[in-house]
Amino acid sequence: MLQKCSLCIRGINTGDMVNQTSKKNKMKQSRMTKNILHALESRQKQIYKARQLAGMLKIPNAEYQEFKRLVKALAEEGVIQRHKGNRYGWVRKDLEVTGVLHVKTQGYGFLIRDDGGQDVFVSQRNMKSAIHRDRVKVRIWAQPVGKLPEGKVVDILERGHKVIVGEFQEGRHNHFVIPDDLKIGRDIYVRREHSSGAQNGQKVAVEITDWSDGRRLPEGTVVQVLGNAGDPDADVLSVIYEHGLPVSFPKAVVAQVKAVSEEITEEEIERRQDFRGILTFTIDPDNAKDFDDAVSLEYLGNGNVRLGVHIADVTAYVPAGSAVDREALRRGTSVYLVDRVIPMLPERLSNKLCSLVPHEDRLAFSVIMELSPDAVVQDYTICETIINSDHRLTYEDVKNIFDSENGEGRGDTVNEELVSVLADMRDISRKLFTRWRAAGSIDFDAPEPSIEVDAKGNPVKLGLYPRWESHKLVESFMLLANRTVAEHIHSLRTEKKRKYSFLYRVHEKPSGKKLEGFMQFIRAMGYSFQVGKRLTPKQFQRFLDSIKGTRHEIIIEMVALRSMMKAMYTTKNIGHFGLAFKHYTHFTSPIRRYPDLIVHRLLKAYVSGAALPEFPANLNEIGRSCTEREIIAQKAEWDVIEVKQAAYMERHIGDEFDGIISGVTGFGFFVEITEFLVEGLVHVRELGDDYYVFDEKRYSLTGEMTKKTYKLGDPVRIQVVRIDRAKRNIDFILAGANSDQ
Repeated sequence: MLQKCSLCIRGINTGDMVNQTSKKNKMKQSRMTKNILHALESRQKQIYKARQLAGMLKIPNAEYQEFKRLVKALAEEGVIQRHKGNRYGWVRKDLEVTGVLHVKTQGYGFLIRDDGGQDVFVSQRNMKSAIHRDRVKVRIWAQPVGKLPEGKVVDILERGHKVIVGEFQEGRHNHFVIPDDLKIGRDIYVRREHSSGAQNGQKVAVEITDWSDGRRLPEGTVVQVLGNAGDPDADVLSVIYEHGLPVSFPKAVVAQVKAVSEEITEEEIERRQDFRGILTFTIDPDNAKDFDDAVSLEYLGNGNVRLGVHIADVTAYVPAGSAVDREALRRGTSVYLVDRVIPMLPERLSNKLCSLVPHEDRLAFSVIMELSPDAVVQDYTICETIINSDHRLTYEDVKNIFDSENGEGRGDTVNEELVSVLADMRDISRKLFTRWRAAGSIDFDAPEPSIEVDAKGNPVKLGLYPRWESHKLVESFMLLANRTVAEHIHSLRTEKKRKYSFLYRVHEKPSGKKLEGFMQFIRAMGYSFQVGKRLTPKQFQRFLDSIKGTRHEIIIEMVALRSMMKAMYTTKNIGHFGLAFKHYTHFTSPIRRYPDLIVHRLLKAYVSGAALPEFPANLNEIGRSCTEREIIAQKAEWDVIEVKQAAYMERHIGDEFDGIISGVTGFGFFVEITEFLVEGLVHVRELGDDYYVFDEKRYSLTGEMTKKTYKLGDPVRIQVVRIDRAKRNIDFILAGANSDQ
């Protein structure tokens, strides 16, 4: 008994001693940490090696290794700053930056800074719980020589994903969602009671309820089962949720739109200019349901013509600051996916009340321009109007009219007056484009993929969208109206000598880095492009004209387009580089673009002299938001195109196609099938005849022994071998190559 008690007592005492030792160590480390911080804070401009710090703080040699480990740990936590040469200093506040985290599939990421400064490298272990597209604050803790600064996420300001799409995986007790986006890199834990009946392997949308601390998996709830992987509807819904696109309108918006009256009162008609007696028509794709714009042409006694560009007057139905208006701003733009549209405005407005449908009175906001025989604007009026469209024409209808000299086969709805007006409009359009091209407007007439789907959304045909003169006719008139509106605001500012707030559509010239990359690329292609002290649109267009008809034309235009800056909405008028316009805005599509709606409201206020309406946000914030929404919409549209292309190509595994090399990397080269713009990868492992070396400057892969080279722009014939629809990846091999796949 005594022996057992003795052992028991010794055990208790030993435990106490261990706890006391642990507490002493913690207290010691805490004192050391305070002393280190005090020393560095009092000498904020100095940096020290750990040994120097230890000397300053009189750390005994016996404790130096422990001290050194503490200093390193504080730097890794971002509490102090580590500099090159393993020197340490105080963390300056100006070394904390904010931005959006862009994560690579390998796990690391880069902070794209809000202030436009140099990107910051963030390793996977320094991300905390942040994932791809989160807005974060990063503390810069190192600046390696010749490399990007390195940093650590210290705060997550805004989550880039409210909902994540992935494949549902059943476990024995709990479940998981494996994200489709490899950049997210972390599975989502789902409790059984939060699975919403999802079955193993199905596509789901999961809302994150607990992001954890980066050491545990985030937890979420399945908010919608999208369907089985590979189903056409599930594929498109996956993209919709992946980009955070809205799937329905709020109840307040639905109720407000339902209450809008269809009646156009006599008082409203009286105060508008009446164009219902003038031949007016729309020209749109054959599957269009919303008609933003209509055109008319009148002949004046002085030899000039009066061109009318009539735009749907959405402001008459959407009051500023209303529930519909706030939701339109949140969406920013309509999103046109292959087999559906996610509209900015509810269907009752976008497809009915605001849409310039034929044979119905409609409210419009018009730019009426008097043009000389050379298609130069002599005078203009911007006014509220009422119109009644006489014809709903398609681009193909107008093409057939242009192609037919005697008018046969054009259909009963086409009369000679319409044929004559269209011919004169074509003449005006040609003159406009000729003058703009001479001024330096860049003609990026790149082909676009066309996808035909069946009733279930399955792709049945791929091709290229046609580019007819009927398309260019409408485009030229919209460009002219947008330019005239922007120039009107410039004239007001000049004449009245006061500031008129406005929202412009601007396009900066290529940045130094992008331009340098493009110049390097064309040199590698064997071409010369001389740029003077200042790059102009005319120089760019002349170069593109010089490579017309060459085998590199398509690839050079593609790379040139990528080298351009993104157009954006802003209150600062810096002009439009691509169009070579000093003044430009977006006025012509208020049904599907929110900036156009803002421009209409501003113009109405300036024309009438009324006070500006209350906007949901300031103009700069509206411009930034709409630019971001436009980029998201474009990405979603391309992702759905790639989904449908991958589904279509599944039926062509083993088939051969002609293409051109559209990209070269160290792991292989991408080939674009020129027949319908489908891109896939020929992996370097499939080039089994040699060991290939990647030359980044020449955009090429070259065999060490054979000297065979594959470079950007080369024509190749490929065979389709693999499709991964979930990742939207298509794999090729060179036609005739052996493969064990």
